[in-house]
Amino acid sequence: MKAIVLREIGGPEKLRYEEVETPTPQAGEVLVKVKYAALNRRDVFITYGMYPGMKLPSILGADGAGEVVALESDVQGIAEGDEVIINPGLGWGAEESAPSREFHLLGMPVDGTYAQYIAVPAENIYPKPKHLTWEEAAALPLAGITAYRALITRGQVQEGETVLIPGIGSGVALYILQMAVTKGAKVYVTSSSEEKIERSKQLGAVGGVNYTSENWVKQLRGLIGGADLIVDGVGGPGFNDLISLTKIGGRIVTYGATNGPVPQYVLPKVFFKNMDIRGTTMGSPREFAQLLDLYERHQLRPVMDRSFHIEQATEAHQFMEKGRNFGKVTLVIGH
Repeated sequence: MKAIVLREIGGPEKLRYEEVETPTPQAGEVLVKVKYAALNRRDVFITYGMYPGMKLPSILGADGAGEVVALESDVQGIAEGDEVIINPGLGWGAEESAPSREFHLLGMPVDGTYAQYIAVPAENIYPKPKHLTWEEAAALPLAGITAYRALITRGQVQEGETVLIPGIGSGVALYILQMAVTKGAKVYVTSSSEEKIERSKQLGAVGGVNYTSENWVKQLRGLIGGADLIVDGVGGPGFNDLISLTKIGGRIVTYGATNGPVPQYVLPKVFFKNMDIRGTTMGSPREFAQLLDLYERHQLRPVMDRSFHIEQATEAHQFMEKGRNFGKVTLVIGH
């Protein structure tokens, strides 16, 4: 089969379109013919070696959707020809509160979805939501489950609350926007792009500010007063501004730190406000099923930016690395 393989670190230029051996499903596994795969910022980081537990060579890609073409005899409830979506989280464990130490993702250290075929545990296979295209289904898993757990499980969003989403434009942030609007929250966003703010309004955001403008925190405070809930994947020095923008008794949920570590917390504001700062990672199998149910009940569709053919994986990652996308970027594998 054909696949995208990373054999050495050095950025997206090191991705190779190669012929590799087609995997054989083992006990409890199914073989999926991948139709589409989706990119995540994690994949770009991996090409630079900026990810824990690096293992090379690896076939990258956590997200994918396709058709079951083979399965082991011990697999129940799945048949050849089933149209499926893949939960990329492996080994979550029995606790809902946090993943086990064995938790890992498809696409490094185990081979991922940037391939014509992938063998995965049957428990990670779910029926593809019928209203979604193959491309949309492939785009949902990693970012969607991260957003679901951050907003709903950990954030405990309530109807009528003011929700702030910093750095709108990435997959996770857009899923948070969609779900928060569906839950009846008043959503505000920040971005360095006026176009992304306007597009967010079209998706249901009430408003937003450009964080590159002078006094953007003051502008935002004048707009919203304060946020009941902030769901942040940016981190970095600006995190203290988010603490300042949180209402008394409010909460911040953090799911990433694309701008690096927070150099110094303004702790007095945290305890005087009686606010919460909560961490979150991906989501459990139960939450993944709830995510799919939410998207089916409300007929939600992922926001898409563009697709590349599998052999254009380098170009796709370079495009994502520039941060200009609004929505998910996908690879056409076997459509």
